[in-house]
Amino acid sequence: MALSHSYTENLSWEHDRQGILFSDELEQTVEVATPPPFPKGVEKIWSPEHLFTAAVNSCFMTTFLAVAENSKLEFESFTCKASGKLEQVEGKYKMTEVLLEPELTIKHEKDQDRALRVLQKAEAACLITNSITSTVTMKPIIAVGGLVPAL
Repeated sequence: MALSHSYTENLSWEHDRQGILFSDELEQTVEVATPPPFPKGVEKIWSPEHLFTAAVNSCFMTTFLAVAENSKLEFESFTCKASGKLEQVEGKYKMTEVLLEPELTIKHEKDQDRALRVLQKAEAACLITNSITSTVTMKPIIAVGGLVPAL
């Protein structure tokens, strides 16, 4: 039996280059706009480029949490910075790259190799990463008990 889910969002234009994203499935709305590098771009409001990068980052996190739980990896904290790169390719704008920089603090030094494997497995299994053509790379930092190892 095939697994299938649907997700529905709505968008309402507000003014200028701004709109509101909302869904009957969710409580929060998200204000969206053209980003500042473009004509009439708006600062400090989520753009499609931010949302694209955030989709990769949040999927990576939720996939990591599932893989870590299944692997019984004990960890103290997880954060991840993501940077998306927009370029003009063959006359069209395209998100060409997303860099994930997870920082994972594990409880036991003996779990460092396993922690790296869990992060790598999460990157490979992320459904958003597997659905896009952008290159996704990861530069993880793994610390033990809050101490960041020398790189």
